[in-house]
Amino acid sequence: MAKKYIVELTTDEKKQLLDLTRRGKTSARKLKRAQILLLANEGKIDETICEGLRVGLATVERVRKRFVLEGLEAALNERPRAGGQRKLGAKGEAVLAMLAESEPPEGHRRWTMQLLAKRLVELKVVESISDETVRKALKKSVSSPG
Repeated sequence: MAKKYIVELTTDEKKQLLDLTRRGKTSARKLKRAQILLLANEGKIDETICEGLRVGLATVERVRKRFVLEGLEAALNERPRAGGQRKLGAKGEAVLAMLAESEPPEGHRRWTMQLLAKRLVELKVVESISDETVRKALKKSVSSPG
């Protein structure tokens, strides 16, 4: 079966990829992608590339496709990942830090992560938040409760 996405590198692209593979400061993923493109340009079949570079067949196919449809930079670099939205922005972290330094609620000797999380929700700083997120935010701000 004929390949749908044929890699044909220009002289400049080939030189760029060879330079990239010889340089020592390249991420492993980017290096693998460069090697995939170089081998595909030599006419190697996907299965041979997979075995030689120890990558999956889908990876080789995806790199080929991205090169043909989107160009060299798109094939070498990762797309941004969505990730989750941060629960606490700068304002929320400031409120949390102030709370952690304030007097704990009546009947408590000190703030706990659960109490701080509950108070942030009561103050409508966030809709919901876990005590672990509060702990990480406090650790990041080098503040500690009570």
